[in-house]
Amino acid sequence: MPTLDQWLEVRAHLLRHRHALAVKAAGENPDVPKVAGTPLLTSPHWTPAAPVPLADLSLELRPSPELPVLASDLLPDGFSSYSEAMAALAAPTVFSNRETYRLLGFTDRHLTFGLGSYFDGIDVGEACAHEYAARELGHTGALTLRARVGNPCDPSRRPTNIAISTLTIRHDPATGDATFFLHWRDPKRVGHAGGMYQVLPVGVFQSAGGDDFSLWHSMIREFAEELLGAAEVHAADYETWPFARELTSAARVSYLGMGVDPLTFATDMLTVAVIEAERFDSLFGDLVSHNDEGLVLEGLPFTEANIERFVHHEPTQAAGAALLSLAWEHREALIG
Repeated sequence: MPTLDQWLEVRAHLLRHRHALAVKAAGENPDVPKVAGTPLLTSPHWTPAAPVPLADLSLELRPSPELPVLASDLLPDGFSSYSEAMAALAAPTVFSNRETYRLLGFTDRHLTFGLGSYFDGIDVGEACAHEYAARELGHTGALTLRARVGNPCDPSRRPTNIAISTLTIRHDPATGDATFFLHWRDPKRVGHAGGMYQVLPVGVFQSAGGDDFSLWHSMIREFAEELLGAAEVHAADYETWPFARELTSAARVSYLGMGVDPLTFATDMLTVAVIEAERFDSLFGDLVSHNDEGLVLEGLPFTEANIERFVHHEPTQAAGAALLSLAWEHREALIG
């Protein structure tokens, strides 16, 4: 059991070196496939040969089975879970235990979910990342918790929350120009992937209240919050909300794959939303430069050079790097 100072030392090391640790951690699962030559781990049937319209995915909600408790000796005295330790000792600005949809299975474009919570993922995935950082510092010699998880792409082994990661592309049919957007995630504000680039928007798949079991509804809320700086949406009538109706009409949304971060086991659904320039400018004329989670980078040309830059030369989250690679591979099908 670490002392308080040791726990804080490891946590600080993890925050400073997330990208390098994630790249290295990919080697811990040599038999698990990777997405598009990036560190993102995947299951063979998760990534289609060509983009799939988001509407072609079907969802089912079932009761969540009980999972074994993955006990850990990574916590300082007085704490019973990693999320509890984070909340008391190293809480980011955005850190609350919301109810989530937990992935149970995925076959033939059909996804099965149960109910879970945001801290479920923190207590296993972020704890495994902490364990990995502790080994790098020589505080432990074994990755015991990681070994108990086994294949991180098997949702029966651990609680698996899904983040819907969306690459937003503004396309001008008149000129053929396309630009995209990235997010630099402020480590002081977020509990996951701080100090790294990611696509925009991204949000954990969860309900905003009532009967709201919809991937697209979850994405609409994130577009409003992350690109326009809207307050977190807790309930919405998507049929009468003007922004939701216009975005639904304007965006061509495709599913490209899914994968698991090798360090934190965060699981991302990889999607692309292509919006024609005129309609994009109408929807996002008030695009923000900062939001609650970090800095928004806008108007990046969708070119091979920029894809190469953010996939291989910048500290980009594994899911973001994989999505950029897949989007470039499928650019003709996505943009035309």
